[in-house]
Amino acid sequence: MFARYNLGGLFAAAIGSLGAGVPVAVARGMGWDLVQAERLAFLLYAATALVLFAIYTGLRVDTTVEGLRSGAPLRKAKRTVYRLTALFSMDSFGGGFVVQSLLALWLFERFEMPVAQVGAIFFGAGLLAATSQLASSWLAGRIGLIRTMVYTHLPSNVLLILAALMPNAPLAVGCLLLRMALSQMDVPARQSYVMAVVPAEERAAAASVTNVPRSLASAFAPLLAGAMLQASSFGWPLICAGVIKSVYDVLLLWQFRAHPAPEESRVLPS
Repeated sequence: MFARYNLGGLFAAAIGSLGAGVPVAVARGMGWDLVQAERLAFLLYAATALVLFAIYTGLRVDTTVEGLRSGAPLRKAKRTVYRLTALFSMDSFGGGFVVQSLLALWLFERFEMPVAQVGAIFFGAGLLAATSQLASSWLAGRIGLIRTMVYTHLPSNVLLILAALMPNAPLAVGCLLLRMALSQMDVPARQSYVMAVVPAEERAAAASVTNVPRSLASAFAPLLAGAMLQASSFGWPLICAGVIKSVYDVLLLWQFRAHPAPEESRVLPS
């Protein structure tokens, strides 16, 4: 379920990336100032948020389900959720070094790659990330959620570091595309694992506790990444991201390898 849920979101994000070059095309075709055309893209983004607001307000939750009605806070699974939250926050902090805007800036500064071309690359990367979601669920059914998270995420971090070391744009882009084919496979596994190791009545609280610190952690890294790119066009943010996220993978495997989800403990080898 989580893989299918993420599949739709990643496909939509890929299409959005492909549209990153539209303001440039519009400015050239209409004879507009490029900055003004790009500002219109921000207005379109804001309008999309209003549409999302309308969709969210129309959602209805089945409050007859036990646990949703009780709104139970974390009690039984508090220690496990806090440990996972600390690890997930480390991963998000590392990911903050390579958000798409910073990757686009790095590709422009390092290889003078135009925005439209970067958008097309991100479109391809988004398609790879989206289709990998289905492979994630297949893999998790055979080796478990924790191993799926680590064994797919760790190679993607190595590819991220290699991208920073590549001497030309084709090799760097190749590493980034291969990285995106693996880097999102841990997402449905992570979501599923959190929901599986907490009681049903504490799932809403667990989702909140694990996601809010992740968002906060990812907000600080772009400050450092921007300073690095201002000082040098070398891919230091990519290397920092790869190293931090690799440490997260090792710690996750070390701490939770022996704690599979309840349904996995009956079918997977130890």
